[in-house]
Amino acid sequence: EARAAVPQAAGVVAGDLASLAGTRELAEAAAAAGPFDVVIHNAGVGGGAAWRSVTEDKLERIFQTNVLAPYLLTALMPRPRRLVYLTSGLEAEGTADLGDLQYERRPWDGMRAYSDSKLLDVVLAFAVARRWPGTLSNAVDPGWIRTRMGGPNATGALPEGAETQVWLATSEDPAARVTGRYFKRRQELRANPAAYDHGVQDGLLAACAELTGVELPAG
Repeated sequence: EARAAVPQAAGVVAGDLASLAGTRELAEAAAAAGPFDVVIHNAGVGGGAAWRSVTEDKLERIFQTNVLAPYLLTALMPRPRRLVYLTSGLEAEGTADLGDLQYERRPWDGMRAYSDSKLLDVVLAFAVARRWPGTLSNAVDPGWIRTRMGGPNATGALPEGAETQVWLATSEDPAARVTGRYFKRRQELRANPAAYDHGVQDGLLAACAELTGVELPAG
């Protein structure tokens, strides 16, 4: 399906982001197909689940798919010149509870878990920007887009949802050649204050390293 949609693509790799082993295999396959100038971390799952579910790794599904998977891919793939992490405007309502990243103690709330994961994606983007000064690492809120996940009532068309990350990935515009920033519709915005906290950034990297057994390489 992907190859049919983009026939000029050099290749297609696929993997299960809700599996640590599957994500490692995906990183290996992608590394073999690379290196890449840009990596855009776009895949994820939505919120709203009525109950907390865990993966084969005994990890909470939203956190593993939306946060651990892009962390692991970032850590294992050859370092690109630019990285873009997709977030959501709901990151503003998220909390970076480093003591309970997987809702093991807090009452389950599917939308809050999703909002938290999207905040943590911004934290990850900013943490990578600090760790790897030679790589441009930014976060993008694509808006509410009419996709299978966004649904038919979403306000944005598909091209709008892709525009900013393509700009960050390819443009030589000085406004796009920045790092550790948060964008929507090519405009730099302020993210949730927690995303700028170096202690939160370092804490998330440490938690992800412990859960995956893989540390993010130093700059």
